[in-house]
Amino acid sequence: MKSKTVSAALAVAFGAMFALAGTAHAQYPTKPIKMIVPFPAGGTTDILARAVAADLQKSLGQAVFVENKAGAGGNIGSDAVAKSPADGYTLLMGTVGTHAINVSLYPKMPYDAVKDFAPVSLVAGVPNVLVAAPSFPINSVKDLVDAAKKAPDKVTFASSGSGTSIHLSGELFKQLAGVQMTHVPYKGSSAALPDVISGQVNVMFDNAPSVIQHIRGGKLKAIAVTSDKRSPALPGVPTIAESGLPAFEASSWFGVLAPAGTPKDIVDKLSAAIAKSLQTADMKERLAGQGAVAVGNTPEQFAAHIKAEIDKWAKVVKASGAKVD
Repeated sequence: MKSKTVSAALAVAFGAMFALAGTAHAQYPTKPIKMIVPFPAGGTTDILARAVAADLQKSLGQAVFVENKAGAGGNIGSDAVAKSPADGYTLLMGTVGTHAINVSLYPKMPYDAVKDFAPVSLVAGVPNVLVAAPSFPINSVKDLVDAAKKAPDKVTFASSGSGTSIHLSGELFKQLAGVQMTHVPYKGSSAALPDVISGQVNVMFDNAPSVIQHIRGGKLKAIAVTSDKRSPALPGVPTIAESGLPAFEASSWFGVLAPAGTPKDIVDKLSAAIAKSLQTADMKERLAGQGAVAVGNTPEQFAAHIKAEIDKWAKVVKASGAKVD
């Protein structure tokens, strides 16, 4: 009889505990949220993270602050989130690099891009833009190909780091155009762009949000976009595909992820808040002005997207021969 009483008491206790946990989840968030950007401030990942964080702060009623934790092609910041408590208070603005490219590029990864994360929502798709220094005498893809063929390895292209989509866009271009160009990696786009603008490096395949203001201000020449369609933000700029390399397509994407094991109701709440934000005219206009296309989808859709992108970029990495130690 006594054991039955104890069992009943335990059942009540566990029931109360689960009820309290459910209540806690329902009240989420009750403290500030941190969104880690695994790249330096000023680049596209940072720009999009701060836009999303500002809207989340309004809709969730808690501070959402952005922390830049750069290094190793985004692996350091991403790993920090993977190893954080799965409580919804540490998020990642992941990218095509951190969750699709690096899997094939690095011989040893500190995290599993699929198993160690709970996808929340794809935020935006972004074309890269082939830009050139104003002093570099090219105005088309053909001009760049001709220059690279005339002086193999003397044409230089900058990137935000080895293994990023910006780097691999250049490698894919080399492969499809049959040319040699010298890769000059930097620690983020914000570090690379001054050298491209000044002419120390000839060209760069950078994310649209990072370069669009420089293009509009005349500091950089927009030669072509890397997406399969022209960018609404740069309608007069042709795609690389229509400029003579029909097989070329290499766009970037950005999305919010949480550590694996984050309660589903928290993930769903975050996903719904982000999707709602991305559907507003203000956010769509804000992102479009940066050359980005707002997306917003379910955790399940984002998870499927990541798996498809891992397969896609594995082929690009293999074909390019790109490696990072």
